[in-house]
Amino acid sequence: MKPHAIAIVGNSGAGKTTLLERLIPALKRKGYRLGAIKHDAHRFDIDHPGKDSHRLAAAGADTMVITSASKLAMVKRHTASPPIEELLARYFTGMDLVLVEGFRGSSLPKIEVHRKEFHSALICRGERTDPGLAAVASDEPLDLDVPVLDLNDPEAIAGFIAGFLSGYERNP
Repeated sequence: MKPHAIAIVGNSGAGKTTLLERLIPALKRKGYRLGAIKHDAHRFDIDHPGKDSHRLAAAGADTMVITSASKLAMVKRHTASPPIEELLARYFTGMDLVLVEGFRGSSLPKIEVHRKEFHSALICRGERTDPGLAAVASDEPLDLDVPVLDLNDPEAIAGFIAGFLSGYERNP
């Protein structure tokens, strides 16, 4: 069975990663087996020049895995970013919930992070209305057609996510 997933979206610098850092322990306390995916619109490198794993990838390995007693990491070359559905099905079996940072164009349910200091339009309620928007986590009151959650209350946001997901049947 593939896990439930919810995307945390927002403008750059709005605090998506910070919110996820606070949501993960709150959801773990509720008993969820959690996964996380971060979409990076830029190129990234998890390896460091000079390290053996970097040397193997630089030599041309299309897939390189480094493993230890407690962790595993994989570097896999591809020509395009895989769809979120493929990532969930391939790498997150056994998880109850996957928190996804980014993938704003996906069909996943979304919580948008909004900070008043940005004074910018919401991504999911700007030029287009994203039907997947489940809520907005904000540090200011907003008049919207979805719940507005207190950005500084991760326990309440975790409770919203738990309640939101309980309305769905498990994905096949």
